[in-house]
Amino acid sequence: MNDRDLKNFAEELDFKWYEGSTGYDTKFLGDNYEVPHPKLRPDIEQDIAPLKNGGKVLDYTHFSIVMSKSRRLAYYTVVNIDGSQLVIIKRKKKDKWYFDPRIEREFQCGLEVYEHKDIDQGHLTRRLDPVWGGEELANKANEDTFHLTNCAPQHEGLNRKTWSDLEDYILQNAANYKMKVTVFTGPVFRSDDVIYREIQIPAEFWKIAVIVKEDGNLSATAYLQSQKCLIDNLEFTYGEYKTYQVHISTIENLTGLKFGELRKYDPKDSLESTRVHIIKSPEDVII
Repeated sequence: MNDRDLKNFAEELDFKWYEGSTGYDTKFLGDNYEVPHPKLRPDIEQDIAPLKNGGKVLDYTHFSIVMSKSRRLAYYTVVNIDGSQLVIIKRKKKDKWYFDPRIEREFQCGLEVYEHKDIDQGHLTRRLDPVWGGEELANKANEDTFHLTNCAPQHEGLNRKTWSDLEDYILQNAANYKMKVTVFTGPVFRSDDVIYREIQIPAEFWKIAVIVKEDGNLSATAYLQSQKCLIDNLEFTYGEYKTYQVHISTIENLTGLKFGELRKYDPKDSLESTRVHIIKSPEDVII
């Protein structure tokens, strides 16, 4: 049985696994720097997949997720990264993915869409980001990232260049400078997204990284990458794609999520009114 065959199988953990999972901490960056969950536009609020206990937020180890009923994918994930407590855990040779028993399976995208040779299970909260805080906790966080709620269909070429470099840049700086970082990640849902096996595949993904700078002020930077040219024709292997640094307000307009006070700490808002800034390397990031 090869790796592609293994994608036909997903397991479900016992409810006890989630006991004590507090999820994303809004005051992780300090009591003076609360970063709340984004508010959702009223129509989106109605589309949140409910938990069986009546809640709306799936809490894991150091990160949380809010799901869409209609798209069966996450509206967003948000993770706490502690660069002073990171633990190195190697990825297993064969990934094991899990349904989350706290919400109905009908609201979770199964493995069938990932059987296409060009479509990968793209982590939204990156596997390494919540892996900190002691070996036992780090191992639990690592396993938590392999929930189907935390992945989205991504073309295999999406993460091979600047998007991956950007994620490395955020994590490496957190480690090098012992920083705490909050990272929001999610897809852009459009009505004309390509449909494959009854799942609409998002053409764009976004990320917002929040840190406390040396001067004591917050910095909140937003990024966007499109895989549209890669998935318009799923038989076409590669195409040109770019990562952009954009205004937080751009992400808000695209997603219907509102990040409130974070807009005040967006360095692009203090620059010229250029809508996008192309990221060719980590040195291009404006903090």
